[in-house]
Amino acid sequence: MQVPHDAMVVVADGRKMLFLRNEGDAEYPNLVVERVREQENPPDREQSTDGPGTTFSSQSNGRSSYQETDFHQLEEDRFAVETADLLKKRALRNEFDSLIVVAPPRTLGELRKHYHKEVSERLVGEIDKDLTGHPVIEIEKTLTAAD
Repeated sequence: MQVPHDAMVVVADGRKMLFLRNEGDAEYPNLVVERVREQENPPDREQSTDGPGTTFSSQSNGRSSYQETDFHQLEEDRFAVETADLLKKRALRNEFDSLIVVAPPRTLGELRKHYHKEVSERLVGEIDKDLTGHPVIEIEKTLTAAD
């Protein structure tokens, strides 16, 4: 994948986001970190207090369970919405012309639901991988190897 000079590259998952800028050229990117944000999100077992509830259902002639809320996943989805909102604000301030987003499939799907029109118009590529824990040089290699 070609990474245009001065392109914004966002690497995110449900707990961490990296905003990188390509100070290199399209063929040989040189990504520089502009912003890092990480949030605490303990496992669901540490956030929930009780198991799912049950109720008696006369229609099914027995008990019915309620779906247990996954607070950890809810928090990761909320963080993706926050990332999309930051992208919108930066796009509306014309802080980037080209955008590449790298995120795991679930996070990428959540981001897509919340892309603003200005963000979508500047989007030049997406990669469905989790690279938030990787060094910048590995992110550059992954981008240049992508089709």
